[in-house]
Amino acid sequence: MKKTLETLISKALTTLQANGILDNTLNPTIHVERTRDSSHGDFATNIALVLAKSAKTNPRQLAQQLIEAMPANDIVSKIELAGAGFINFFIDANAQYQIISTIHQQGNQFGLSQIGSGKKVQVEFVSANPTGPLHVGHGRGAAYGSAVANLLVATGFDVHKEYYVNDAGRQMDILATSVWLRYLEACGETLVFPCNAYRGAYVRDLAQNLVSNQGKNFVHLHDIVFANLPLDETDGGDKEIYIDSLIARAKQLLGAEGYRTVFDVGLTAILEDIKEDLAEFGVTYHQWFSERSLMDDGSIENALAVLRENNHLYEKDGAIWFKSSELGDEKDRVVIRDNGHYTYFASDIAYHWNKLERGFDVLIDIWGADHHGYIARVKAALTALGADENKLHVLLVQFATLWRGEEKVQMSTRSGDFVTLRELRSEVGRDAARFFYVMRRSEQHMDFDLELATSKSNENPVFYVQYAHARVCSVFRQLPEKGYIHNVELGMANLPELSAEHESVLLTTLARYPEVIERAATQYEPHLLINYLRELATDFHTYYNAHQFLVESATLRNARLNLISSVQQVLVNGLILLGISAPEAM
Repeated sequence: MKKTLETLISKALTTLQANGILDNTLNPTIHVERTRDSSHGDFATNIALVLAKSAKTNPRQLAQQLIEAMPANDIVSKIELAGAGFINFFIDANAQYQIISTIHQQGNQFGLSQIGSGKKVQVEFVSANPTGPLHVGHGRGAAYGSAVANLLVATGFDVHKEYYVNDAGRQMDILATSVWLRYLEACGETLVFPCNAYRGAYVRDLAQNLVSNQGKNFVHLHDIVFANLPLDETDGGDKEIYIDSLIARAKQLLGAEGYRTVFDVGLTAILEDIKEDLAEFGVTYHQWFSERSLMDDGSIENALAVLRENNHLYEKDGAIWFKSSELGDEKDRVVIRDNGHYTYFASDIAYHWNKLERGFDVLIDIWGADHHGYIARVKAALTALGADENKLHVLLVQFATLWRGEEKVQMSTRSGDFVTLRELRSEVGRDAARFFYVMRRSEQHMDFDLELATSKSNENPVFYVQYAHARVCSVFRQLPEKGYIHNVELGMANLPELSAEHESVLLTTLARYPEVIERAATQYEPHLLINYLRELATDFHTYYNAHQFLVESATLRNARLNLISSVQQVLVNGLILLGISAPEAM
């Protein structure tokens, strides 16, 4: 209906342009919205208010001219001028039944559109450092990114999902050194484990794998490993300086080949675990992009060369700095440290340049909310490279806080005291985890209530929505028991018998589904779909409790079966986009 009304308005605009009332060069975006008050009609548009200034006329006068220029249409019973220049549309009562026929005809294609046709979008999400298992904080970014990507595909965008693997840099060196130290312990060496090393049990498992594969090839005595190192934090020193000195010592004693072996033991095992974990969570990618590849193929060097050529780099205190403060950032940023090593930011510059060179029209980065300050410098780098910074959209995700009863669970990948995404899925299930993660705007704080997520009650929102689907299925299972069959054609021919208020409400809600999908996709807000499904479930449960479906009248019975099977189809379609199942029984 919304599309039909937009077409009517467009034709009216064309008529006014042909009559010289409006400028022929005008090509406004037409917005049609559902009204909040049914006394104001079913839909409304503010197009007259938008165009009045350029048309040099009164909005109400322009609105009246538009109304008079609109061609007749069977779905519109009345058009009214309202307020300062709004145009309200009243939909014919019989037109509301068309949605049932549309849903039955389109099935799992209902709600899909092509508004993004021709646009290539890259969605990069999660991209957690492969230094340990994914924890529940990563889960929210995974569920959100996956849902956003699915919605974009549903609206016609050409979507490429990507995970950026930070397989280079300091954090990976800390992991490699942590594995080596645990390896030394497993080989009989006694040592005090560094404050700033990775302490999780998984590090011991990696060390045991190293022992199995290498024996004692990488063993060095305690006195050699720790000789002449600065003090750790527990001894009054600086933990960052201490761990960096241990990394240097590991590289020195193991040599380049040996160190790479230890490094890759940790990287390979953890990355495979992350891939498996995400796949079990319903999250897959088209590409796992290696940060190391940017170094190996000269991409970082080439990107910095362009910045240097464009006069956006300078040297200070032995380091190379990017003039990001001249392009909207709060201060300049180091891209090459005084020791000659690239910073993470240098890699990010090259990576985003690489994305644009691959021909994507839109770049969507999904980051943790703690990376908010990083946005300005990345956009500044794109501008400095001569690219359009507006192609980059950074969506921020607040980490979820997990509660066990009244106790808040602390999470830290370095200390090893954290709840993994796998553990969460084991406890509450994949469906509940994905549903809860996207129930709110991504930038809003979220408390994950384990008790609610596992309860089988109407208070549990995912149970409530899935139960609506299961209830529809239960009605159809009862048909043969009562000697009935579902005659779709008979039901379609008698849809006007659906005259109850609950039925009218359901029809209106069903008709809104395509609008919700487009809005959720274009605004990157999958929680809008969650809200819609909860509303649809509420409307159905209310209808279920108020009316009998398997009534004696064959015409009414089949009309109602057509209606609830439409509800079933829309619930399935929406849940699929969220990566959630639609069980037939609960």
